[in-house]
Formats: sequence, C-alpha cells, structure tokens
Amino acid sequence: MKIGIIGLPQVGKKTLFELLTGHPISEKEIASGKPIKGVAEIFDPRFDKLVSLYKPAKEVRARIEIEALPRIEKDTIAKAEIFKDINDLDAICHVVRAFKDDSVYHVEGSVDPKRDIDFINAELILHDLIFIEKRLERLEKAIKQTKEEAAAKERELLGRMKAHLDKTLPLRLFELTSDEKKLITSYPFVTRKTLFLVLNVSEDALQDTSLLESLRTDLSPQQVEIMQVSAKVEREIAGLESEEDKREFLRAEGIGEPAINVLTRLCLKALDLISFFTVGPDEVRQWNIRKGSTAPEAAGTIHTDLQKGFIRAEVMKYADLEALGSEEKVRESGRFYIKGKDYVVEDGDIITIRFNV
Repeated sequence: MKIGIIGLPQVGKKTLFELLTGHPISEKEIASGKPIKGVAEIFDPRFDKLVSLYKPAKEVRARIEIEALPRIEKDTIAKAEIFKDINDLDAICHVVRAFKDDSVYHVEGSVDPKRDIDFINAELILHDLIFIEKRLERLEKAIKQTKEEAAAKERELLGRMKAHLDKTLPLRLFELTSDEKKLITSYPFVTRKTLFLVLNVSEDALQDTSLLESLRTDLSPQQVEIMQVSAKVEREIAGLESEEDKREFLRAEGIGEPAINVLTRLCLKALDLISFFTVGPDEVRQWNIRKGSTAPEAAGTIHTDLQKGFIRAEVMKYADLEALGSEEKVRESGRFYIKGKDYVVEDGDIITIRFNV
C-alpha cells in the first residue's frame, strides 16, 4: 500500500517527502526522473499514550510507503510516463503551493492554488479520457469482427464513463457495480484513486484557514480531503534537537502538534486503513489493516501462524483504557472482550491473539 506525492514544480513536494520519510533526496535521484521511494512512520497520539502506560522495551510505529513522483508540467500527457507511476499507487497526495515567495519561481508566474488544482485535475482526467477513447476504438473493431456480447457491454460502460469524464468529473465519483469493477480492474484509471490535497502555506498564514475552508467548499463534491501545512515551519520543528524544544516551539506558535504528524494519519485514511495495537512490557506496536478486516485477518498481519491457528481475540477499546488508566481496571469494569472469528476489528482496538498451531 503506497501513497504518491505529485504536484507542479517548486511547490514543496521534496521537503514534505523528506519530512515524512527522513530520506534526503539526492540530485541524482531527481535527475533520474523516476519515483523516489521512502517509508513514513504513522504518528498517532494513541501509540504514544500506550508507550507511556506500558513502558515497553521496544516500540514500533506503523509505517506506509511513500513515493515522490516527477513533477507534472504542461507536456506531461504527451510524455505519459508519470501516469504509469501513478497507476501503481493506491492513493495520491497533491501538494499545492499557497505560499508567496519572490525568490521561488512559479511556472505560471503567480500563486493561484485553485488554478493549479484545476490544472492537475484536468491532466488526470485527460489521461483517463485518452485511454477510454483508444480502448473504444479497439472495441468497435472487435465488435464488427466478432460481435462479442462482452465487448458490447464494455463499450456501453466505457461510453458512460467517458460522458462522466467529459463533465470534468473524476471516476471516483462514478458508481460501478461489482461486475463492472471486474470488467475494468486492469485498466489504468488514475482518477478512480483516492486523492487528497496538501496546501503548502507560508509561516504567517498558518493560522489563517480562509483559503482552506473556501477550497473545501469548492471541492467537497469531488470527494477530496484537504489540509494545510507550512513546509518551512515543519522543517524548523524537525530541525530542533530535543522534544522539549519542539514542544516549546509548538506552544509559542499556537500549534497543537506538527502538521506532518496529521499528514501521516491522513495518508493512512486515504489508503482506507485502520490501526490496531498489540501491547505489553516487551513491545508496543501499531499495525495497519484494511477497514472491515476480521480478527483472524488482523492476526495474519502479525504472523500467518496466528491466522491459521486462530482461537480467539481478547480485545480492549483504546478509549476504555485511556479513561480507566490500566488494563486491570478495564478487566474489572467488564470491558475486556472475547471475540471470535467473525469479529470485525475497529480502529484503535488493543488486541491479544490466542492461537494454537
């Protein structure tokens, strides 16, 4: 499961990627024109609370894969290479420049976040339209030659999808039946992927949410989430040596937590993942699983043997543990649950797997 970071030149993609992954991008990597890969830890306050409660010998945060993709420009459709990379992603993070700095050029000569968002969206939609048009041409030939019913059904579906795209609407808004999903499962439709936006604002605009709220209103029909971050401020926070210095900086700036932490959790949400925890004096660990996963599937995330020999899951709710203060008190309150194979794991569950192999 991986997130790809895209955007126009000079918007802050490189800085955000480095902050998320801790991987400094080299000039050689940039010059390659290929996706730059890294791994980001998920910063979840619940994990930190569990670490403080259990004081484990080892602590392991959940992680996700992040890729920084080459910049998108006006000839991107003609080159087409970046769309192959986007097709390999599970979700897309579009970084949008909202900061003004005369020392940093903008390809359009001015800062206009809405214009840039519309441009990227139009490029993604155009890619899908071009694919559909080419596919329809091949289907027309196949239907004339063989009159296959399956080809006719696909032509009808792609025709409706094309009409949808022609209205400048992404395919993630296009409803598909389970059979229709199977029909197009191998096709490289980039606008079917989850997309979220990160506004990179200047330091003095960090507390001003007027642009953020305006764009949220405009983009809400397109099922796009949006947040804002100041990459400059986040870089300053990351550069501070001690945790106390970081906390003092955040207090002085009136910031609850680094926006980069919030961004990691937004990435998790975009991938349709939730977290569960395993705890104890040896280790506290956060695990990612697909929303809707059962207890045996969660067990399999830890180790395949746990799924094969699954007997039961012993479950605490994070909110109960936080409120009551200890595992012992959770048990005493009757909020320690025994769950079987049909149990669907909820975000924040603290789970112990009982198994026999």
